[in-house]
Amino acid sequence: MQLDRIRHTGLHQKIMSAEQASEFIKDGMTVGMSGFTRAGEAKAVPRALAERVKNNPMKINLMTGASLGNDLDKLLTESGALARRMPFQVDSTLRKAINNGDVMFIDQHLSETVELLRNHQLTMPDIAVIEAVAITEEGHIVPTTSVGNSASFSIFAKQVIVEINMLHSPKLEGLHDIYIPSYRPVRQPIPLTKVDDRIGSTAIPIDPAKIVGIVFTNQSDSFSTVTDPDEETAAIAHHLVNFFEQEVEQERLPSNLGPLQAGIGNIANAVMMGLLESDFKDLTMYSEVLQDSTFDLIDAGKLNFASGCSIILSERCNAQVFNNLDKYRDKLILRPQEISNHPEIVRRLGIISINTALEFDIYGNVNSTHVCGTKMMNGIGGSGDFARNANISVFVTKSIAKNGAISSVVPMVSHVDHTEHDVDILVTEQGYADLRGLAPRERAVQIIKYCVHPDYRAAMLDYFERACQRGGHTPHLLEEAFSWHIRLETQGSMQKDQSVIRSLSA
Repeated sequence: MQLDRIRHTGLHQKIMSAEQASEFIKDGMTVGMSGFTRAGEAKAVPRALAERVKNNPMKINLMTGASLGNDLDKLLTESGALARRMPFQVDSTLRKAINNGDVMFIDQHLSETVELLRNHQLTMPDIAVIEAVAITEEGHIVPTTSVGNSASFSIFAKQVIVEINMLHSPKLEGLHDIYIPSYRPVRQPIPLTKVDDRIGSTAIPIDPAKIVGIVFTNQSDSFSTVTDPDEETAAIAHHLVNFFEQEVEQERLPSNLGPLQAGIGNIANAVMMGLLESDFKDLTMYSEVLQDSTFDLIDAGKLNFASGCSIILSERCNAQVFNNLDKYRDKLILRPQEISNHPEIVRRLGIISINTALEFDIYGNVNSTHVCGTKMMNGIGGSGDFARNANISVFVTKSIAKNGAISSVVPMVSHVDHTEHDVDILVTEQGYADLRGLAPRERAVQIIKYCVHPDYRAAMLDYFERACQRGGHTPHLLEEAFSWHIRLETQGSMQKDQSVIRSLSA
């Protein structure tokens, strides 16, 4: 049965254990691994590598599509194997090592990693470790639940290790659309004009001679940690649906809105779930990660087609989807992330992008990555790929965090990932601010009125009014601009003395 997954019979002799395969990875190598947002990552070889490094110290430079599942970033960090990591991660152990300076983390727009490799601005991977559902007669690799950067890693690397995961259904074959852009400056336009266009092949085309090891595994992806919408995320979704309805009524959007992109996590997933209760139908999605909401919308007859580069599902949704793949096959496609996130396509298709902010300021600048400006959380991911080029760029967040100790709306963001020029709509559970066509002072009025939590609104208005008295196109009190963050770090809360806040509200 296992050998049926390797249809190139000349590769049968390359079957080996994960421990044997890990020996191909040497000290100082740059390693490209499959995996995008805890989906489709190679599972056995990284684990074997982490065990090996405990007794035989060595360092590698690891690049992936996005985050790895099954605690692999944690294990590799604890073993001391990681010297450098890019372009995205979500693991708390790795995050601590990054913020301590023990692992050098390169935070990148997810569409750019492969482009930088292609132009030799980054070191090419010495070896690629790729999870697959099968190897074709030609020796080409059929990915599992993500494509990410796997195709280009396999093409660029000198050697390739393939993990064939028997737990994944062979019915995954055919879902993928592997398209590799040609080199600049003679590159042709990417011939994708509709969300459901197929422009490539269903497997990663490589020379089978590069495959040095094949490992069989039988382990699932990590389940998504999304939770059901709460009162605040439901309110965010309600505000955004109201905005969409007004845009359609004023003929600025078509009745089916146009292709949607949503970032990962509870808030973005809850916003998409809000469309279930709306009157919108015939929806399409052109995104990175296909989450629970994608399939709930398909099941409800709301979503006609979804294009992404990975599928990550909760335990609730996982069996429903993967045990019934035939139901979804004609409604799904998985692409390389440089295609799912490509600015050319985002602009062409008129995508509405919906991404999550850690914080934003009164002029519309967004921080997606750094707590108090210094401590990395996860990374910018694909939000910048979409925000700069979207038809409408939306950022969502709850207005407060940590039981009100943190305001997600601040006078000046402590780190800028998305400038005010790339942000159209800001939404919290309080309401939404439409920033299109507004000057900075006009933006601030809308954001303070509609997005700031009541506990912070008077203090924010006081800051803005005093800044305006000082003047400037974008008024600020530089000596106070980060005072909210300083209070948080020194006193544990951004809030001033409550009696001061009450007097300002009076």
